[in-house]
Amino acid sequence: MREHARVVVIGGGMMGCGLLYHLAQEGWTDSLLIEKGELTSGSTWHAAGQCPSFIADYNMAKIHHYGNTLYPKLEAMTGQYVSWHGCGGLRFATNQAEMDYFKKVEGVSKLIGFRMQVIGPDEIKAINPHVDTTGVLAAAWTLDDGHVDPAGCCNALAKGARDMGAEIERHNRVLDVKQLPSGEWQVVTEKGTVTCEHVVNAGGCYARLINQWVGSDVPITNMKHHYIVTEPIREFLESDTEMPVMRDPYPSAYYRQEQKSGLIGIYETEGAEEAWADRGGHPEWDSENELFTDELDRISPWVEKTLERMGIWAESGIKRIVHGAIPHTPDANPLLGPTGGLRNFWQCCGSSIGIAQGAGCGKYLAQWIVHGESEINMAGLDPRRFGRWADADYVRARSIEDYEHMYILHLPGEERPAGRGKRQSSLYDALKQAGGLYTTASGWERVKYYSADGSEEEAGFRHNNAFDAVAAECRLVSEGVALADLSSFAKFDVTGRDAGAMLDRVFANRMPRKTGGIALAHMLNDDGVIEGEATVTKLAEDRYYILSAAAAEVRDMDWLTQHAAPGEDVTVTNISDDYGNLVIAGPKSRDVLARVTDADLSNAGFRWLTAQEIEIAGVPVRALRVNYIGELGWELHCPMAGMPAVYEALMTAGQSDGIGHFGTYAVNAMRMEKGYKGWGSELTNEITPVEADIERFVKLDKDFTGKAAVLQRKQDGAQGKIVYLELEAGDNDTTGGEAITVGDTVIGLTTSGGYGHRTGKSLAFAYVQPDYAAPGTEMTCWLLGEARKATVLSDPVYDAANEKLRA
Repeated sequence: MREHARVVVIGGGMMGCGLLYHLAQEGWTDSLLIEKGELTSGSTWHAAGQCPSFIADYNMAKIHHYGNTLYPKLEAMTGQYVSWHGCGGLRFATNQAEMDYFKKVEGVSKLIGFRMQVIGPDEIKAINPHVDTTGVLAAAWTLDDGHVDPAGCCNALAKGARDMGAEIERHNRVLDVKQLPSGEWQVVTEKGTVTCEHVVNAGGCYARLINQWVGSDVPITNMKHHYIVTEPIREFLESDTEMPVMRDPYPSAYYRQEQKSGLIGIYETEGAEEAWADRGGHPEWDSENELFTDELDRISPWVEKTLERMGIWAESGIKRIVHGAIPHTPDANPLLGPTGGLRNFWQCCGSSIGIAQGAGCGKYLAQWIVHGESEINMAGLDPRRFGRWADADYVRARSIEDYEHMYILHLPGEERPAGRGKRQSSLYDALKQAGGLYTTASGWERVKYYSADGSEEEAGFRHNNAFDAVAAECRLVSEGVALADLSSFAKFDVTGRDAGAMLDRVFANRMPRKTGGIALAHMLNDDGVIEGEATVTKLAEDRYYILSAAAAEVRDMDWLTQHAAPGEDVTVTNISDDYGNLVIAGPKSRDVLARVTDADLSNAGFRWLTAQEIEIAGVPVRALRVNYIGELGWELHCPMAGMPAVYEALMTAGQSDGIGHFGTYAVNAMRMEKGYKGWGSELTNEITPVEADIERFVKLDKDFTGKAAVLQRKQDGAQGKIVYLELEAGDNDTTGGEAITVGDTVIGLTTSGGYGHRTGKSLAFAYVQPDYAAPGTEMTCWLLGEARKATVLSDPVYDAANEKLRA
């Protein structure tokens, strides 16, 4: 075995081989994959091999589509058996909400390029005459997907990687992974030690054990999953046409033709607590090819429902039962990217449908490892979206819930109970008592809106009972005064003699020069693409306070700590759980706040975009005159233990002014009216400040990471531009990932949106081809299958001159 490599990939299943293939394709042929057994010997070999196109997440759809375009030609490319069956797929809708969802996915298909049609029961029967369509309203017919032989496909990727020069070591157990003082890694195996720059954990169901060697963990629970293969079916023996892969919420199952037999895979909707081990741990590291004894009693109710659908299978015997482990994450997405707190230790694991996703995951992670970014938005795949709050109980509960809901649509506004309450502000009970309905973000409980009558949100894709409640909250903010608990922000103290110099180098904007100054700033990588966005407040010459998105907490901590130069006097402290944030906003907010503090709140005494350390109810407060909604107001950051006292003082002081509350739905509505872009939606690793139209926050008269690349992009010109759109009003609004067309041509996609209640406008952000970015340009936005006229705006629709913020 070689002693040095650029990358060592641990694990020879579909995810590991998919990555090795694409690392070699990117030119990193000095990569080595180490597998303790035979290739595919974990979960890959016993997988059912389905490769669906049907998915609503734009970035995950790209991952799936890439595999479905590679696999049909992979056998010819490598000479290795793949057995691609391009039979297509049918997914059933049994209620109106699922019909709406199908229309949303159909819009994604326009963007990605896979063929999809929504068809009725008669057309379903024409494609699959054997299926009973009782209770079925429609099906999503995805024509470009199918299934493969999992072991064959994985070995084809491995052969392709070898053909390009990458190496594979089989039957060689990794024993330990150690980091050297130089930052390099040593991978210790039974056959020797290899030193490398990068290590990738592609261990599948063993991934937790691999991470534990480096003092870390991954949020995975391994679930037991059955599929059954029947004896040969007469109707299949007599037919030359292969039945499509069926996906059906009624039996919570996929079912298809397997050669001339039937195949049924069950995701039981209850009783799935039969996880592999505590938190779904890992099997013994010296084991291979393990399967479990079948537990047919556990899945029989769902098998019976499947046989109702496929009556021709009802009398058939069982030829084979496969009962193996598959990894699940709390949010169903795989783990692709860096490990929090470590340099060059990557994750490529956590996929519950790794055959479908292996090639695409490998492609986009390889881009990230080699080039520093991927061509798709990786925020929803980055393992650092989970922090230490994702403990054993949370991961197990959410992963089991994900398994049980494989074919149960998660509706917008629907709150599921598993893993709730992991992170709560000290106002949780008080705001719940006030009518707050909670959702979650990065483990935090956040009020989405306040229910006047205590009723829960009527979940769905269209305007619901939350609509009028949110409108009332927006009215209260714009006409009076209201409070919001936004404690879920990631929060960091950056201190030390060199703190200012380091931050000035890390951020593209200039850091505040005066104490109390506030700057909105962006972190860029060497290629100039956006890694993060933060509000930076200078509290003293050697002390800064940084706020960023809740989902970016771990990755921003990494970025700040890993970009301090050797010898710099800089300390970064994560205080996200220690500090709360109470927002007070509205034209009466100054009057109310003045009643509880001695600070001078006048424009002269406390200017917009400045901060002061004040005291409220005996609690020290970092007061920032800034907000995300475009009204006069302050963010009040204080120790979490002191926030109830601050809240009570403000509620008492504001009683005569009719003070109330607002939630995150209202925040989104108002930020859209102000044209404020969001990290993870508008601001992603796919684009630079040039495409995002945030060059005013980039100071080219100073040095910062990514400056040369930004200058080059300005010179070369952007391939896409962000636009701010007003849409023709309807009963639903943009959520992101909808197609934008002019005529029959797709020219872009939405990133986020919402209804602006202060202005009565449906609004969206989108990236489009530059020729369509001029104000006044008209285009079509496809929302739930409906063509809605959209017009490019030049300015925010609410208070474009910021007069209210400066009041």
